Amino acid sequence: MPDLAAGARRLDLDRAKGVAILLVVLGHIVAAEPPAGAEWYDVARYAVYRFHMPFFLYLSGTVAALSGAVGTPPEGMARLTRRRAERLLIPFFLFGLVILVGKLGAQQVVHVDNRPDGLLGGLRDLLLTTERSPATSVWYLWVLFVCSVAAPPIWRRLGAGGLVVAGLVLMALEPPPILYLDRLARHAVFFAFGVAVVEHQAALLPLFRRFLLLWWLLFAATLAAALLGLLPGDWSLLVCGIASIPAMHGLMLVRPFTTAEWPLVLGRNSMAIYLFNTIAIGIAKAALLKAGVPWTAEGFRIHAPALTAAGVLLPMLGKQLVLRRIPVLDRMTS
Repeated sequence: MPDLAAGARRLDLDRAKGVAILLVVLGHIVAAEPPAGAEWYDVARYAVYRFHMPFFLYLSGTVAALSGAVGTPPEGMARLTRRRAERLLIPFFLFGLVILVGKLGAQQVVHVDNRPDGLLGGLRDLLLTTERSPATSVWYLWVLFVCSVAAPPIWRRLGAGGLVVAGLVLMALEPPPILYLDRLARHAVFFAFGVAVVEHQAALLPLFRRFLLLWWLLFAATLAAALLGLLPGDWSLLVCGIASIPAMHGLMLVRPFTTAEWPLVLGRNSMAIYLFNTIAIGIAKAALLKAGVPWTAEGFRIHAPALTAAGVLLPMLGKQLVLRRIPVLDRMTS
C-alpha cells in the first residue's frame, strides 16, 4: 500500500501519471485519420479516449486534495489563483503559440496535420473557437486551471459530494466549444472524484487493491459497451472514466507496478511529455515520410511504434539537455 502519511511522496500517483501520459501519446500519434487498412487504430483510440483524460483529471484532483489546495480559505484564493496561473496558464499560452507558429512554418515545406488558418485565425481558434484549435492538446492546462480555482469555494460550502454533483450538472449542460467550455464540462467531474477519493482513501485504496480483478472486469465491460454503441455520447466518457479509477489506480498498488521504474520516469516527466509530445510526433512523422516510409497500412507498422517512442523520448531528451539549463522553463515543465 502507498504511504499515506502527510507530506509523503505518493509513488502510486507518480506511476499512474506515467501510465496515463503514455496513453496520451498513443492517442496523439494520428491527428486525423489512420491510413486505409489500419482502422484498428481508430477502435483502439476511441477506447483510450473514453478514459485516459478523465483519469488524468482524477489524478489532478487527488493531488489538489492531498496538497491542501482544495481547502484554500477565501483569503488565500488570490495567491492560489496566481500560482495556478503561473503553473498552468503560462505554459498553455506559450506552448500553444509555439505549436501554432511551428505549424505555420512547417506547413510550407512538409505535411502538417490540423493546419491553422493563418496567424490571426490560429490565435482565434487557440483561445476562442477552440473546436478548431491548432493546439488542441493544451486544453487540459486550461481546464485544470479552472477546476483548481473553482473547486475551493464549492468544496468549502458543499464538500466533495457537492463538487461531484456540480461536475455532473456541468456535464449535463453541454456548453459549446468556446474557450474549451465543452472540455471543461466533460471532465470537471473527474477532478471532483479525485477530491472525493482522497477524503475516503483509507477505506477506498485497500478496496481498489483487494478487488482489482473485479474492477478490471467492470472496466473492460464498460469499454466493450462503449465500443458497441451501448453508451452513446458523454455517457461513455462518464461510465468508462469512473470505471477506470479503481482499475487503473488499483493497478499501481500491486506488483509489478509497485516496484516498476518506467512508470515513475514517465510520471516525473509527464508535464514535458504532455507539452511537447505532439511537436515530437509531428517532427518524427515528417521525417519518416521524407525518408520514404508511406502513410499506408504497411507503413503504419513502422509509424505507430516510432511515433510513440518519439512522443515520449524526444520531450524527455529535450527536458534533460535543454530545459533543465533554463530555470524558468525547467520549473514550467516539471
